[in-house]
Amino acid sequence: MKKYLLLGACGFLLSAGIAQAQVAIRIGPPPPPREVIPPPPPEHRDWAWHNGYHRWDGARYVWVPGAYEQPPRPRARWVPGRWRNGPGGYVWVEGHWR
Repeated sequence: MKKYLLLGACGFLLSAGIAQAQVAIRIGPPPPPREVIPPPPPEHRDWAWHNGYHRWDGARYVWVPGAYEQPPRPRARWVPGRWRNGPGGYVWVEGHWR
């Protein structure tokens, strides 16, 4: 019975997003390519540009191009994600709205 309770609790924590895993990568990302930012679509002039970034696919870095996103509220500002170099290697810090 204890085994099933433990499995259930672990499953709940993982599905609820409480347990988040971070992967540290020993080699840093390559420099970002020069990205040309197009004007926003006419119907979305208040949208924010999210810069492109390199993501780790388990074997190498892959470029994800930038895109316009709708802010969650007026005057919200996008803080871009970044690769942070720590003691265990490079770790991705997600972008967020401020």
